[in-house]
Formats: sequence, C-alpha cells, structure tokens
Amino acid sequence: MEEKIRQVAEWIIYAKRTVVFVGAGLSTGSGIPDFRSPGGVWDKYDPEDFYFQKFLASEASREKYWQMATEMYEPMKKAQPNPAHLAIAEMEKLGKLDCVITQNIDGLHHKAGNSEEKIIELHGTAMYVTCLNCKKRYDRDEIQNRLRKGTKVPYCDDCGGPLKPATISFGQSMPEKETEEAYHRSSACDLFIVIGSSLVVQPAASMPLVAKRNEAKLVIINRAPTPYDDMADIVIYGQAGSTMAGILDHVKRGLGIAE
Repeated sequence: MEEKIRQVAEWIIYAKRTVVFVGAGLSTGSGIPDFRSPGGVWDKYDPEDFYFQKFLASEASREKYWQMATEMYEPMKKAQPNPAHLAIAEMEKLGKLDCVITQNIDGLHHKAGNSEEKIIELHGTAMYVTCLNCKKRYDRDEIQNRLRKGTKVPYCDDCGGPLKPATISFGQSMPEKETEEAYHRSSACDLFIVIGSSLVVQPAASMPLVAKRNEAKLVIINRAPTPYDDMADIVIYGQAGSTMAGILDHVKRGLGIAE
C-alpha cells in the first residue's frame, strides 16, 4: 500500500487539475453514520416514505420527513472534520485541488477550510433550509429551534410555502448548476480521486467514467470494491483518514514543505 500512496502523491504533485470526489465513507470517520449501512437511518425508516412527491403531497408526510431529518441532523451538527477532510483542505492551500465534488450533505468540507467556490455539493446541504416556493434560505438551527418549541412542520415566514432542508431527496431533480459544473470539472481534469464512495448512486457515480474517458488518471480509495475498480489506475482498500493523511505527507515532502 505504501508504494501506491507514494504514487498517488506524485500524481497530485504533477497534475494540473485534480478533482476529488467523495461519498459517505469519507464522513464515517467523523462519526456520521453511513445511512445505508446496517443500523443506519434506513433500517428504522422506509426510504419510500421520503420521496419528494410525498413531501409535497401531504402534511403528514412532511411531519414524518422532519422527524427523520432532525434525527439525521444532530450527528452532522456535532461532527468535526477528520484527517481526510483536512487533507483535502490542505490540497487546496497547496494549490493542488481543482475542486471537491461531494455526495455528502454534512458541510464538513466547509468546516475543514475548503473555500466555497471549490466545493460542489451534488446532493445539497443539511446546514440550510429552503422554501420550496420562494427559495428563501434559512439557517438550519433557526428552523430546528422552531421544531424544538413544538412546531411539527415549518413554513416560510415570507410566503407560507413549505420549508425543507436544502438537500436532494429521493425523486427530487439533481441541482442543474452543480451537476453541470461537476461534469465539466470531471471532463477537464487530469487526475480524479474517489474517496469513500461505493460509486453506485447515479448520476454522480458516472463522473469517474467521464474523467477516465478524457484520459485522466483514476484513483479509488474505499473500504470495499466498487464497480469501477477494473478501470482505475490505482485502487487502495483502506480507511479514508489515514490513507489521505499518508498521501498528503508525501505530497508535502515532494514539494519540499517541512512538517
């Protein structure tokens, strides 16, 4: 594995555009459960109940949604970036990151220090709430306070429209701007690094393919095999935090930056 870590570090040093693509496996090291794994939220709730169309259709569905969303939000709010998040933020400081494309909704790249313009949140963010009618944005904690005080389903102060966390739900359209930007960055990069994603959720999972078709090197760092391992240039089966910390250490050494 050490030889692979050295090789990835060397590619980062010499790449002109490195895109990092991350999934839930990046944030498990920060104490945020992978909601699809055994014992996760989807063991307790039926995902069918949380389709976007159901949220729009009834007050009862919205109330159930907010119960589930509150349960998911609490560990996210307390979570802190782990060494993998910090390594990605450090890559930006070193001028070695084109962007990070994230399937996660936990806001940890912001906490780690990546700048807003470098983060593409494909599935939205749980840190804010938006009105589905007028698009007014609220801080999540403000809405959680309303729920704690007894509100079952929050509505917009301005237009009375239903409020929903600024995340992409089952059945909800992917955000056009972010999706387009992610495809563009993926097609233009010369190094594409996947961290902690099973690469099964579409359309996000097709981005490594886009990068590879445009002759980028593909690196996959994940605990378990993915459908794209055969086409990757390097696959590392391991924990995101320690692997990325090791890679960054070699990057700094290669750039002559003392620890």
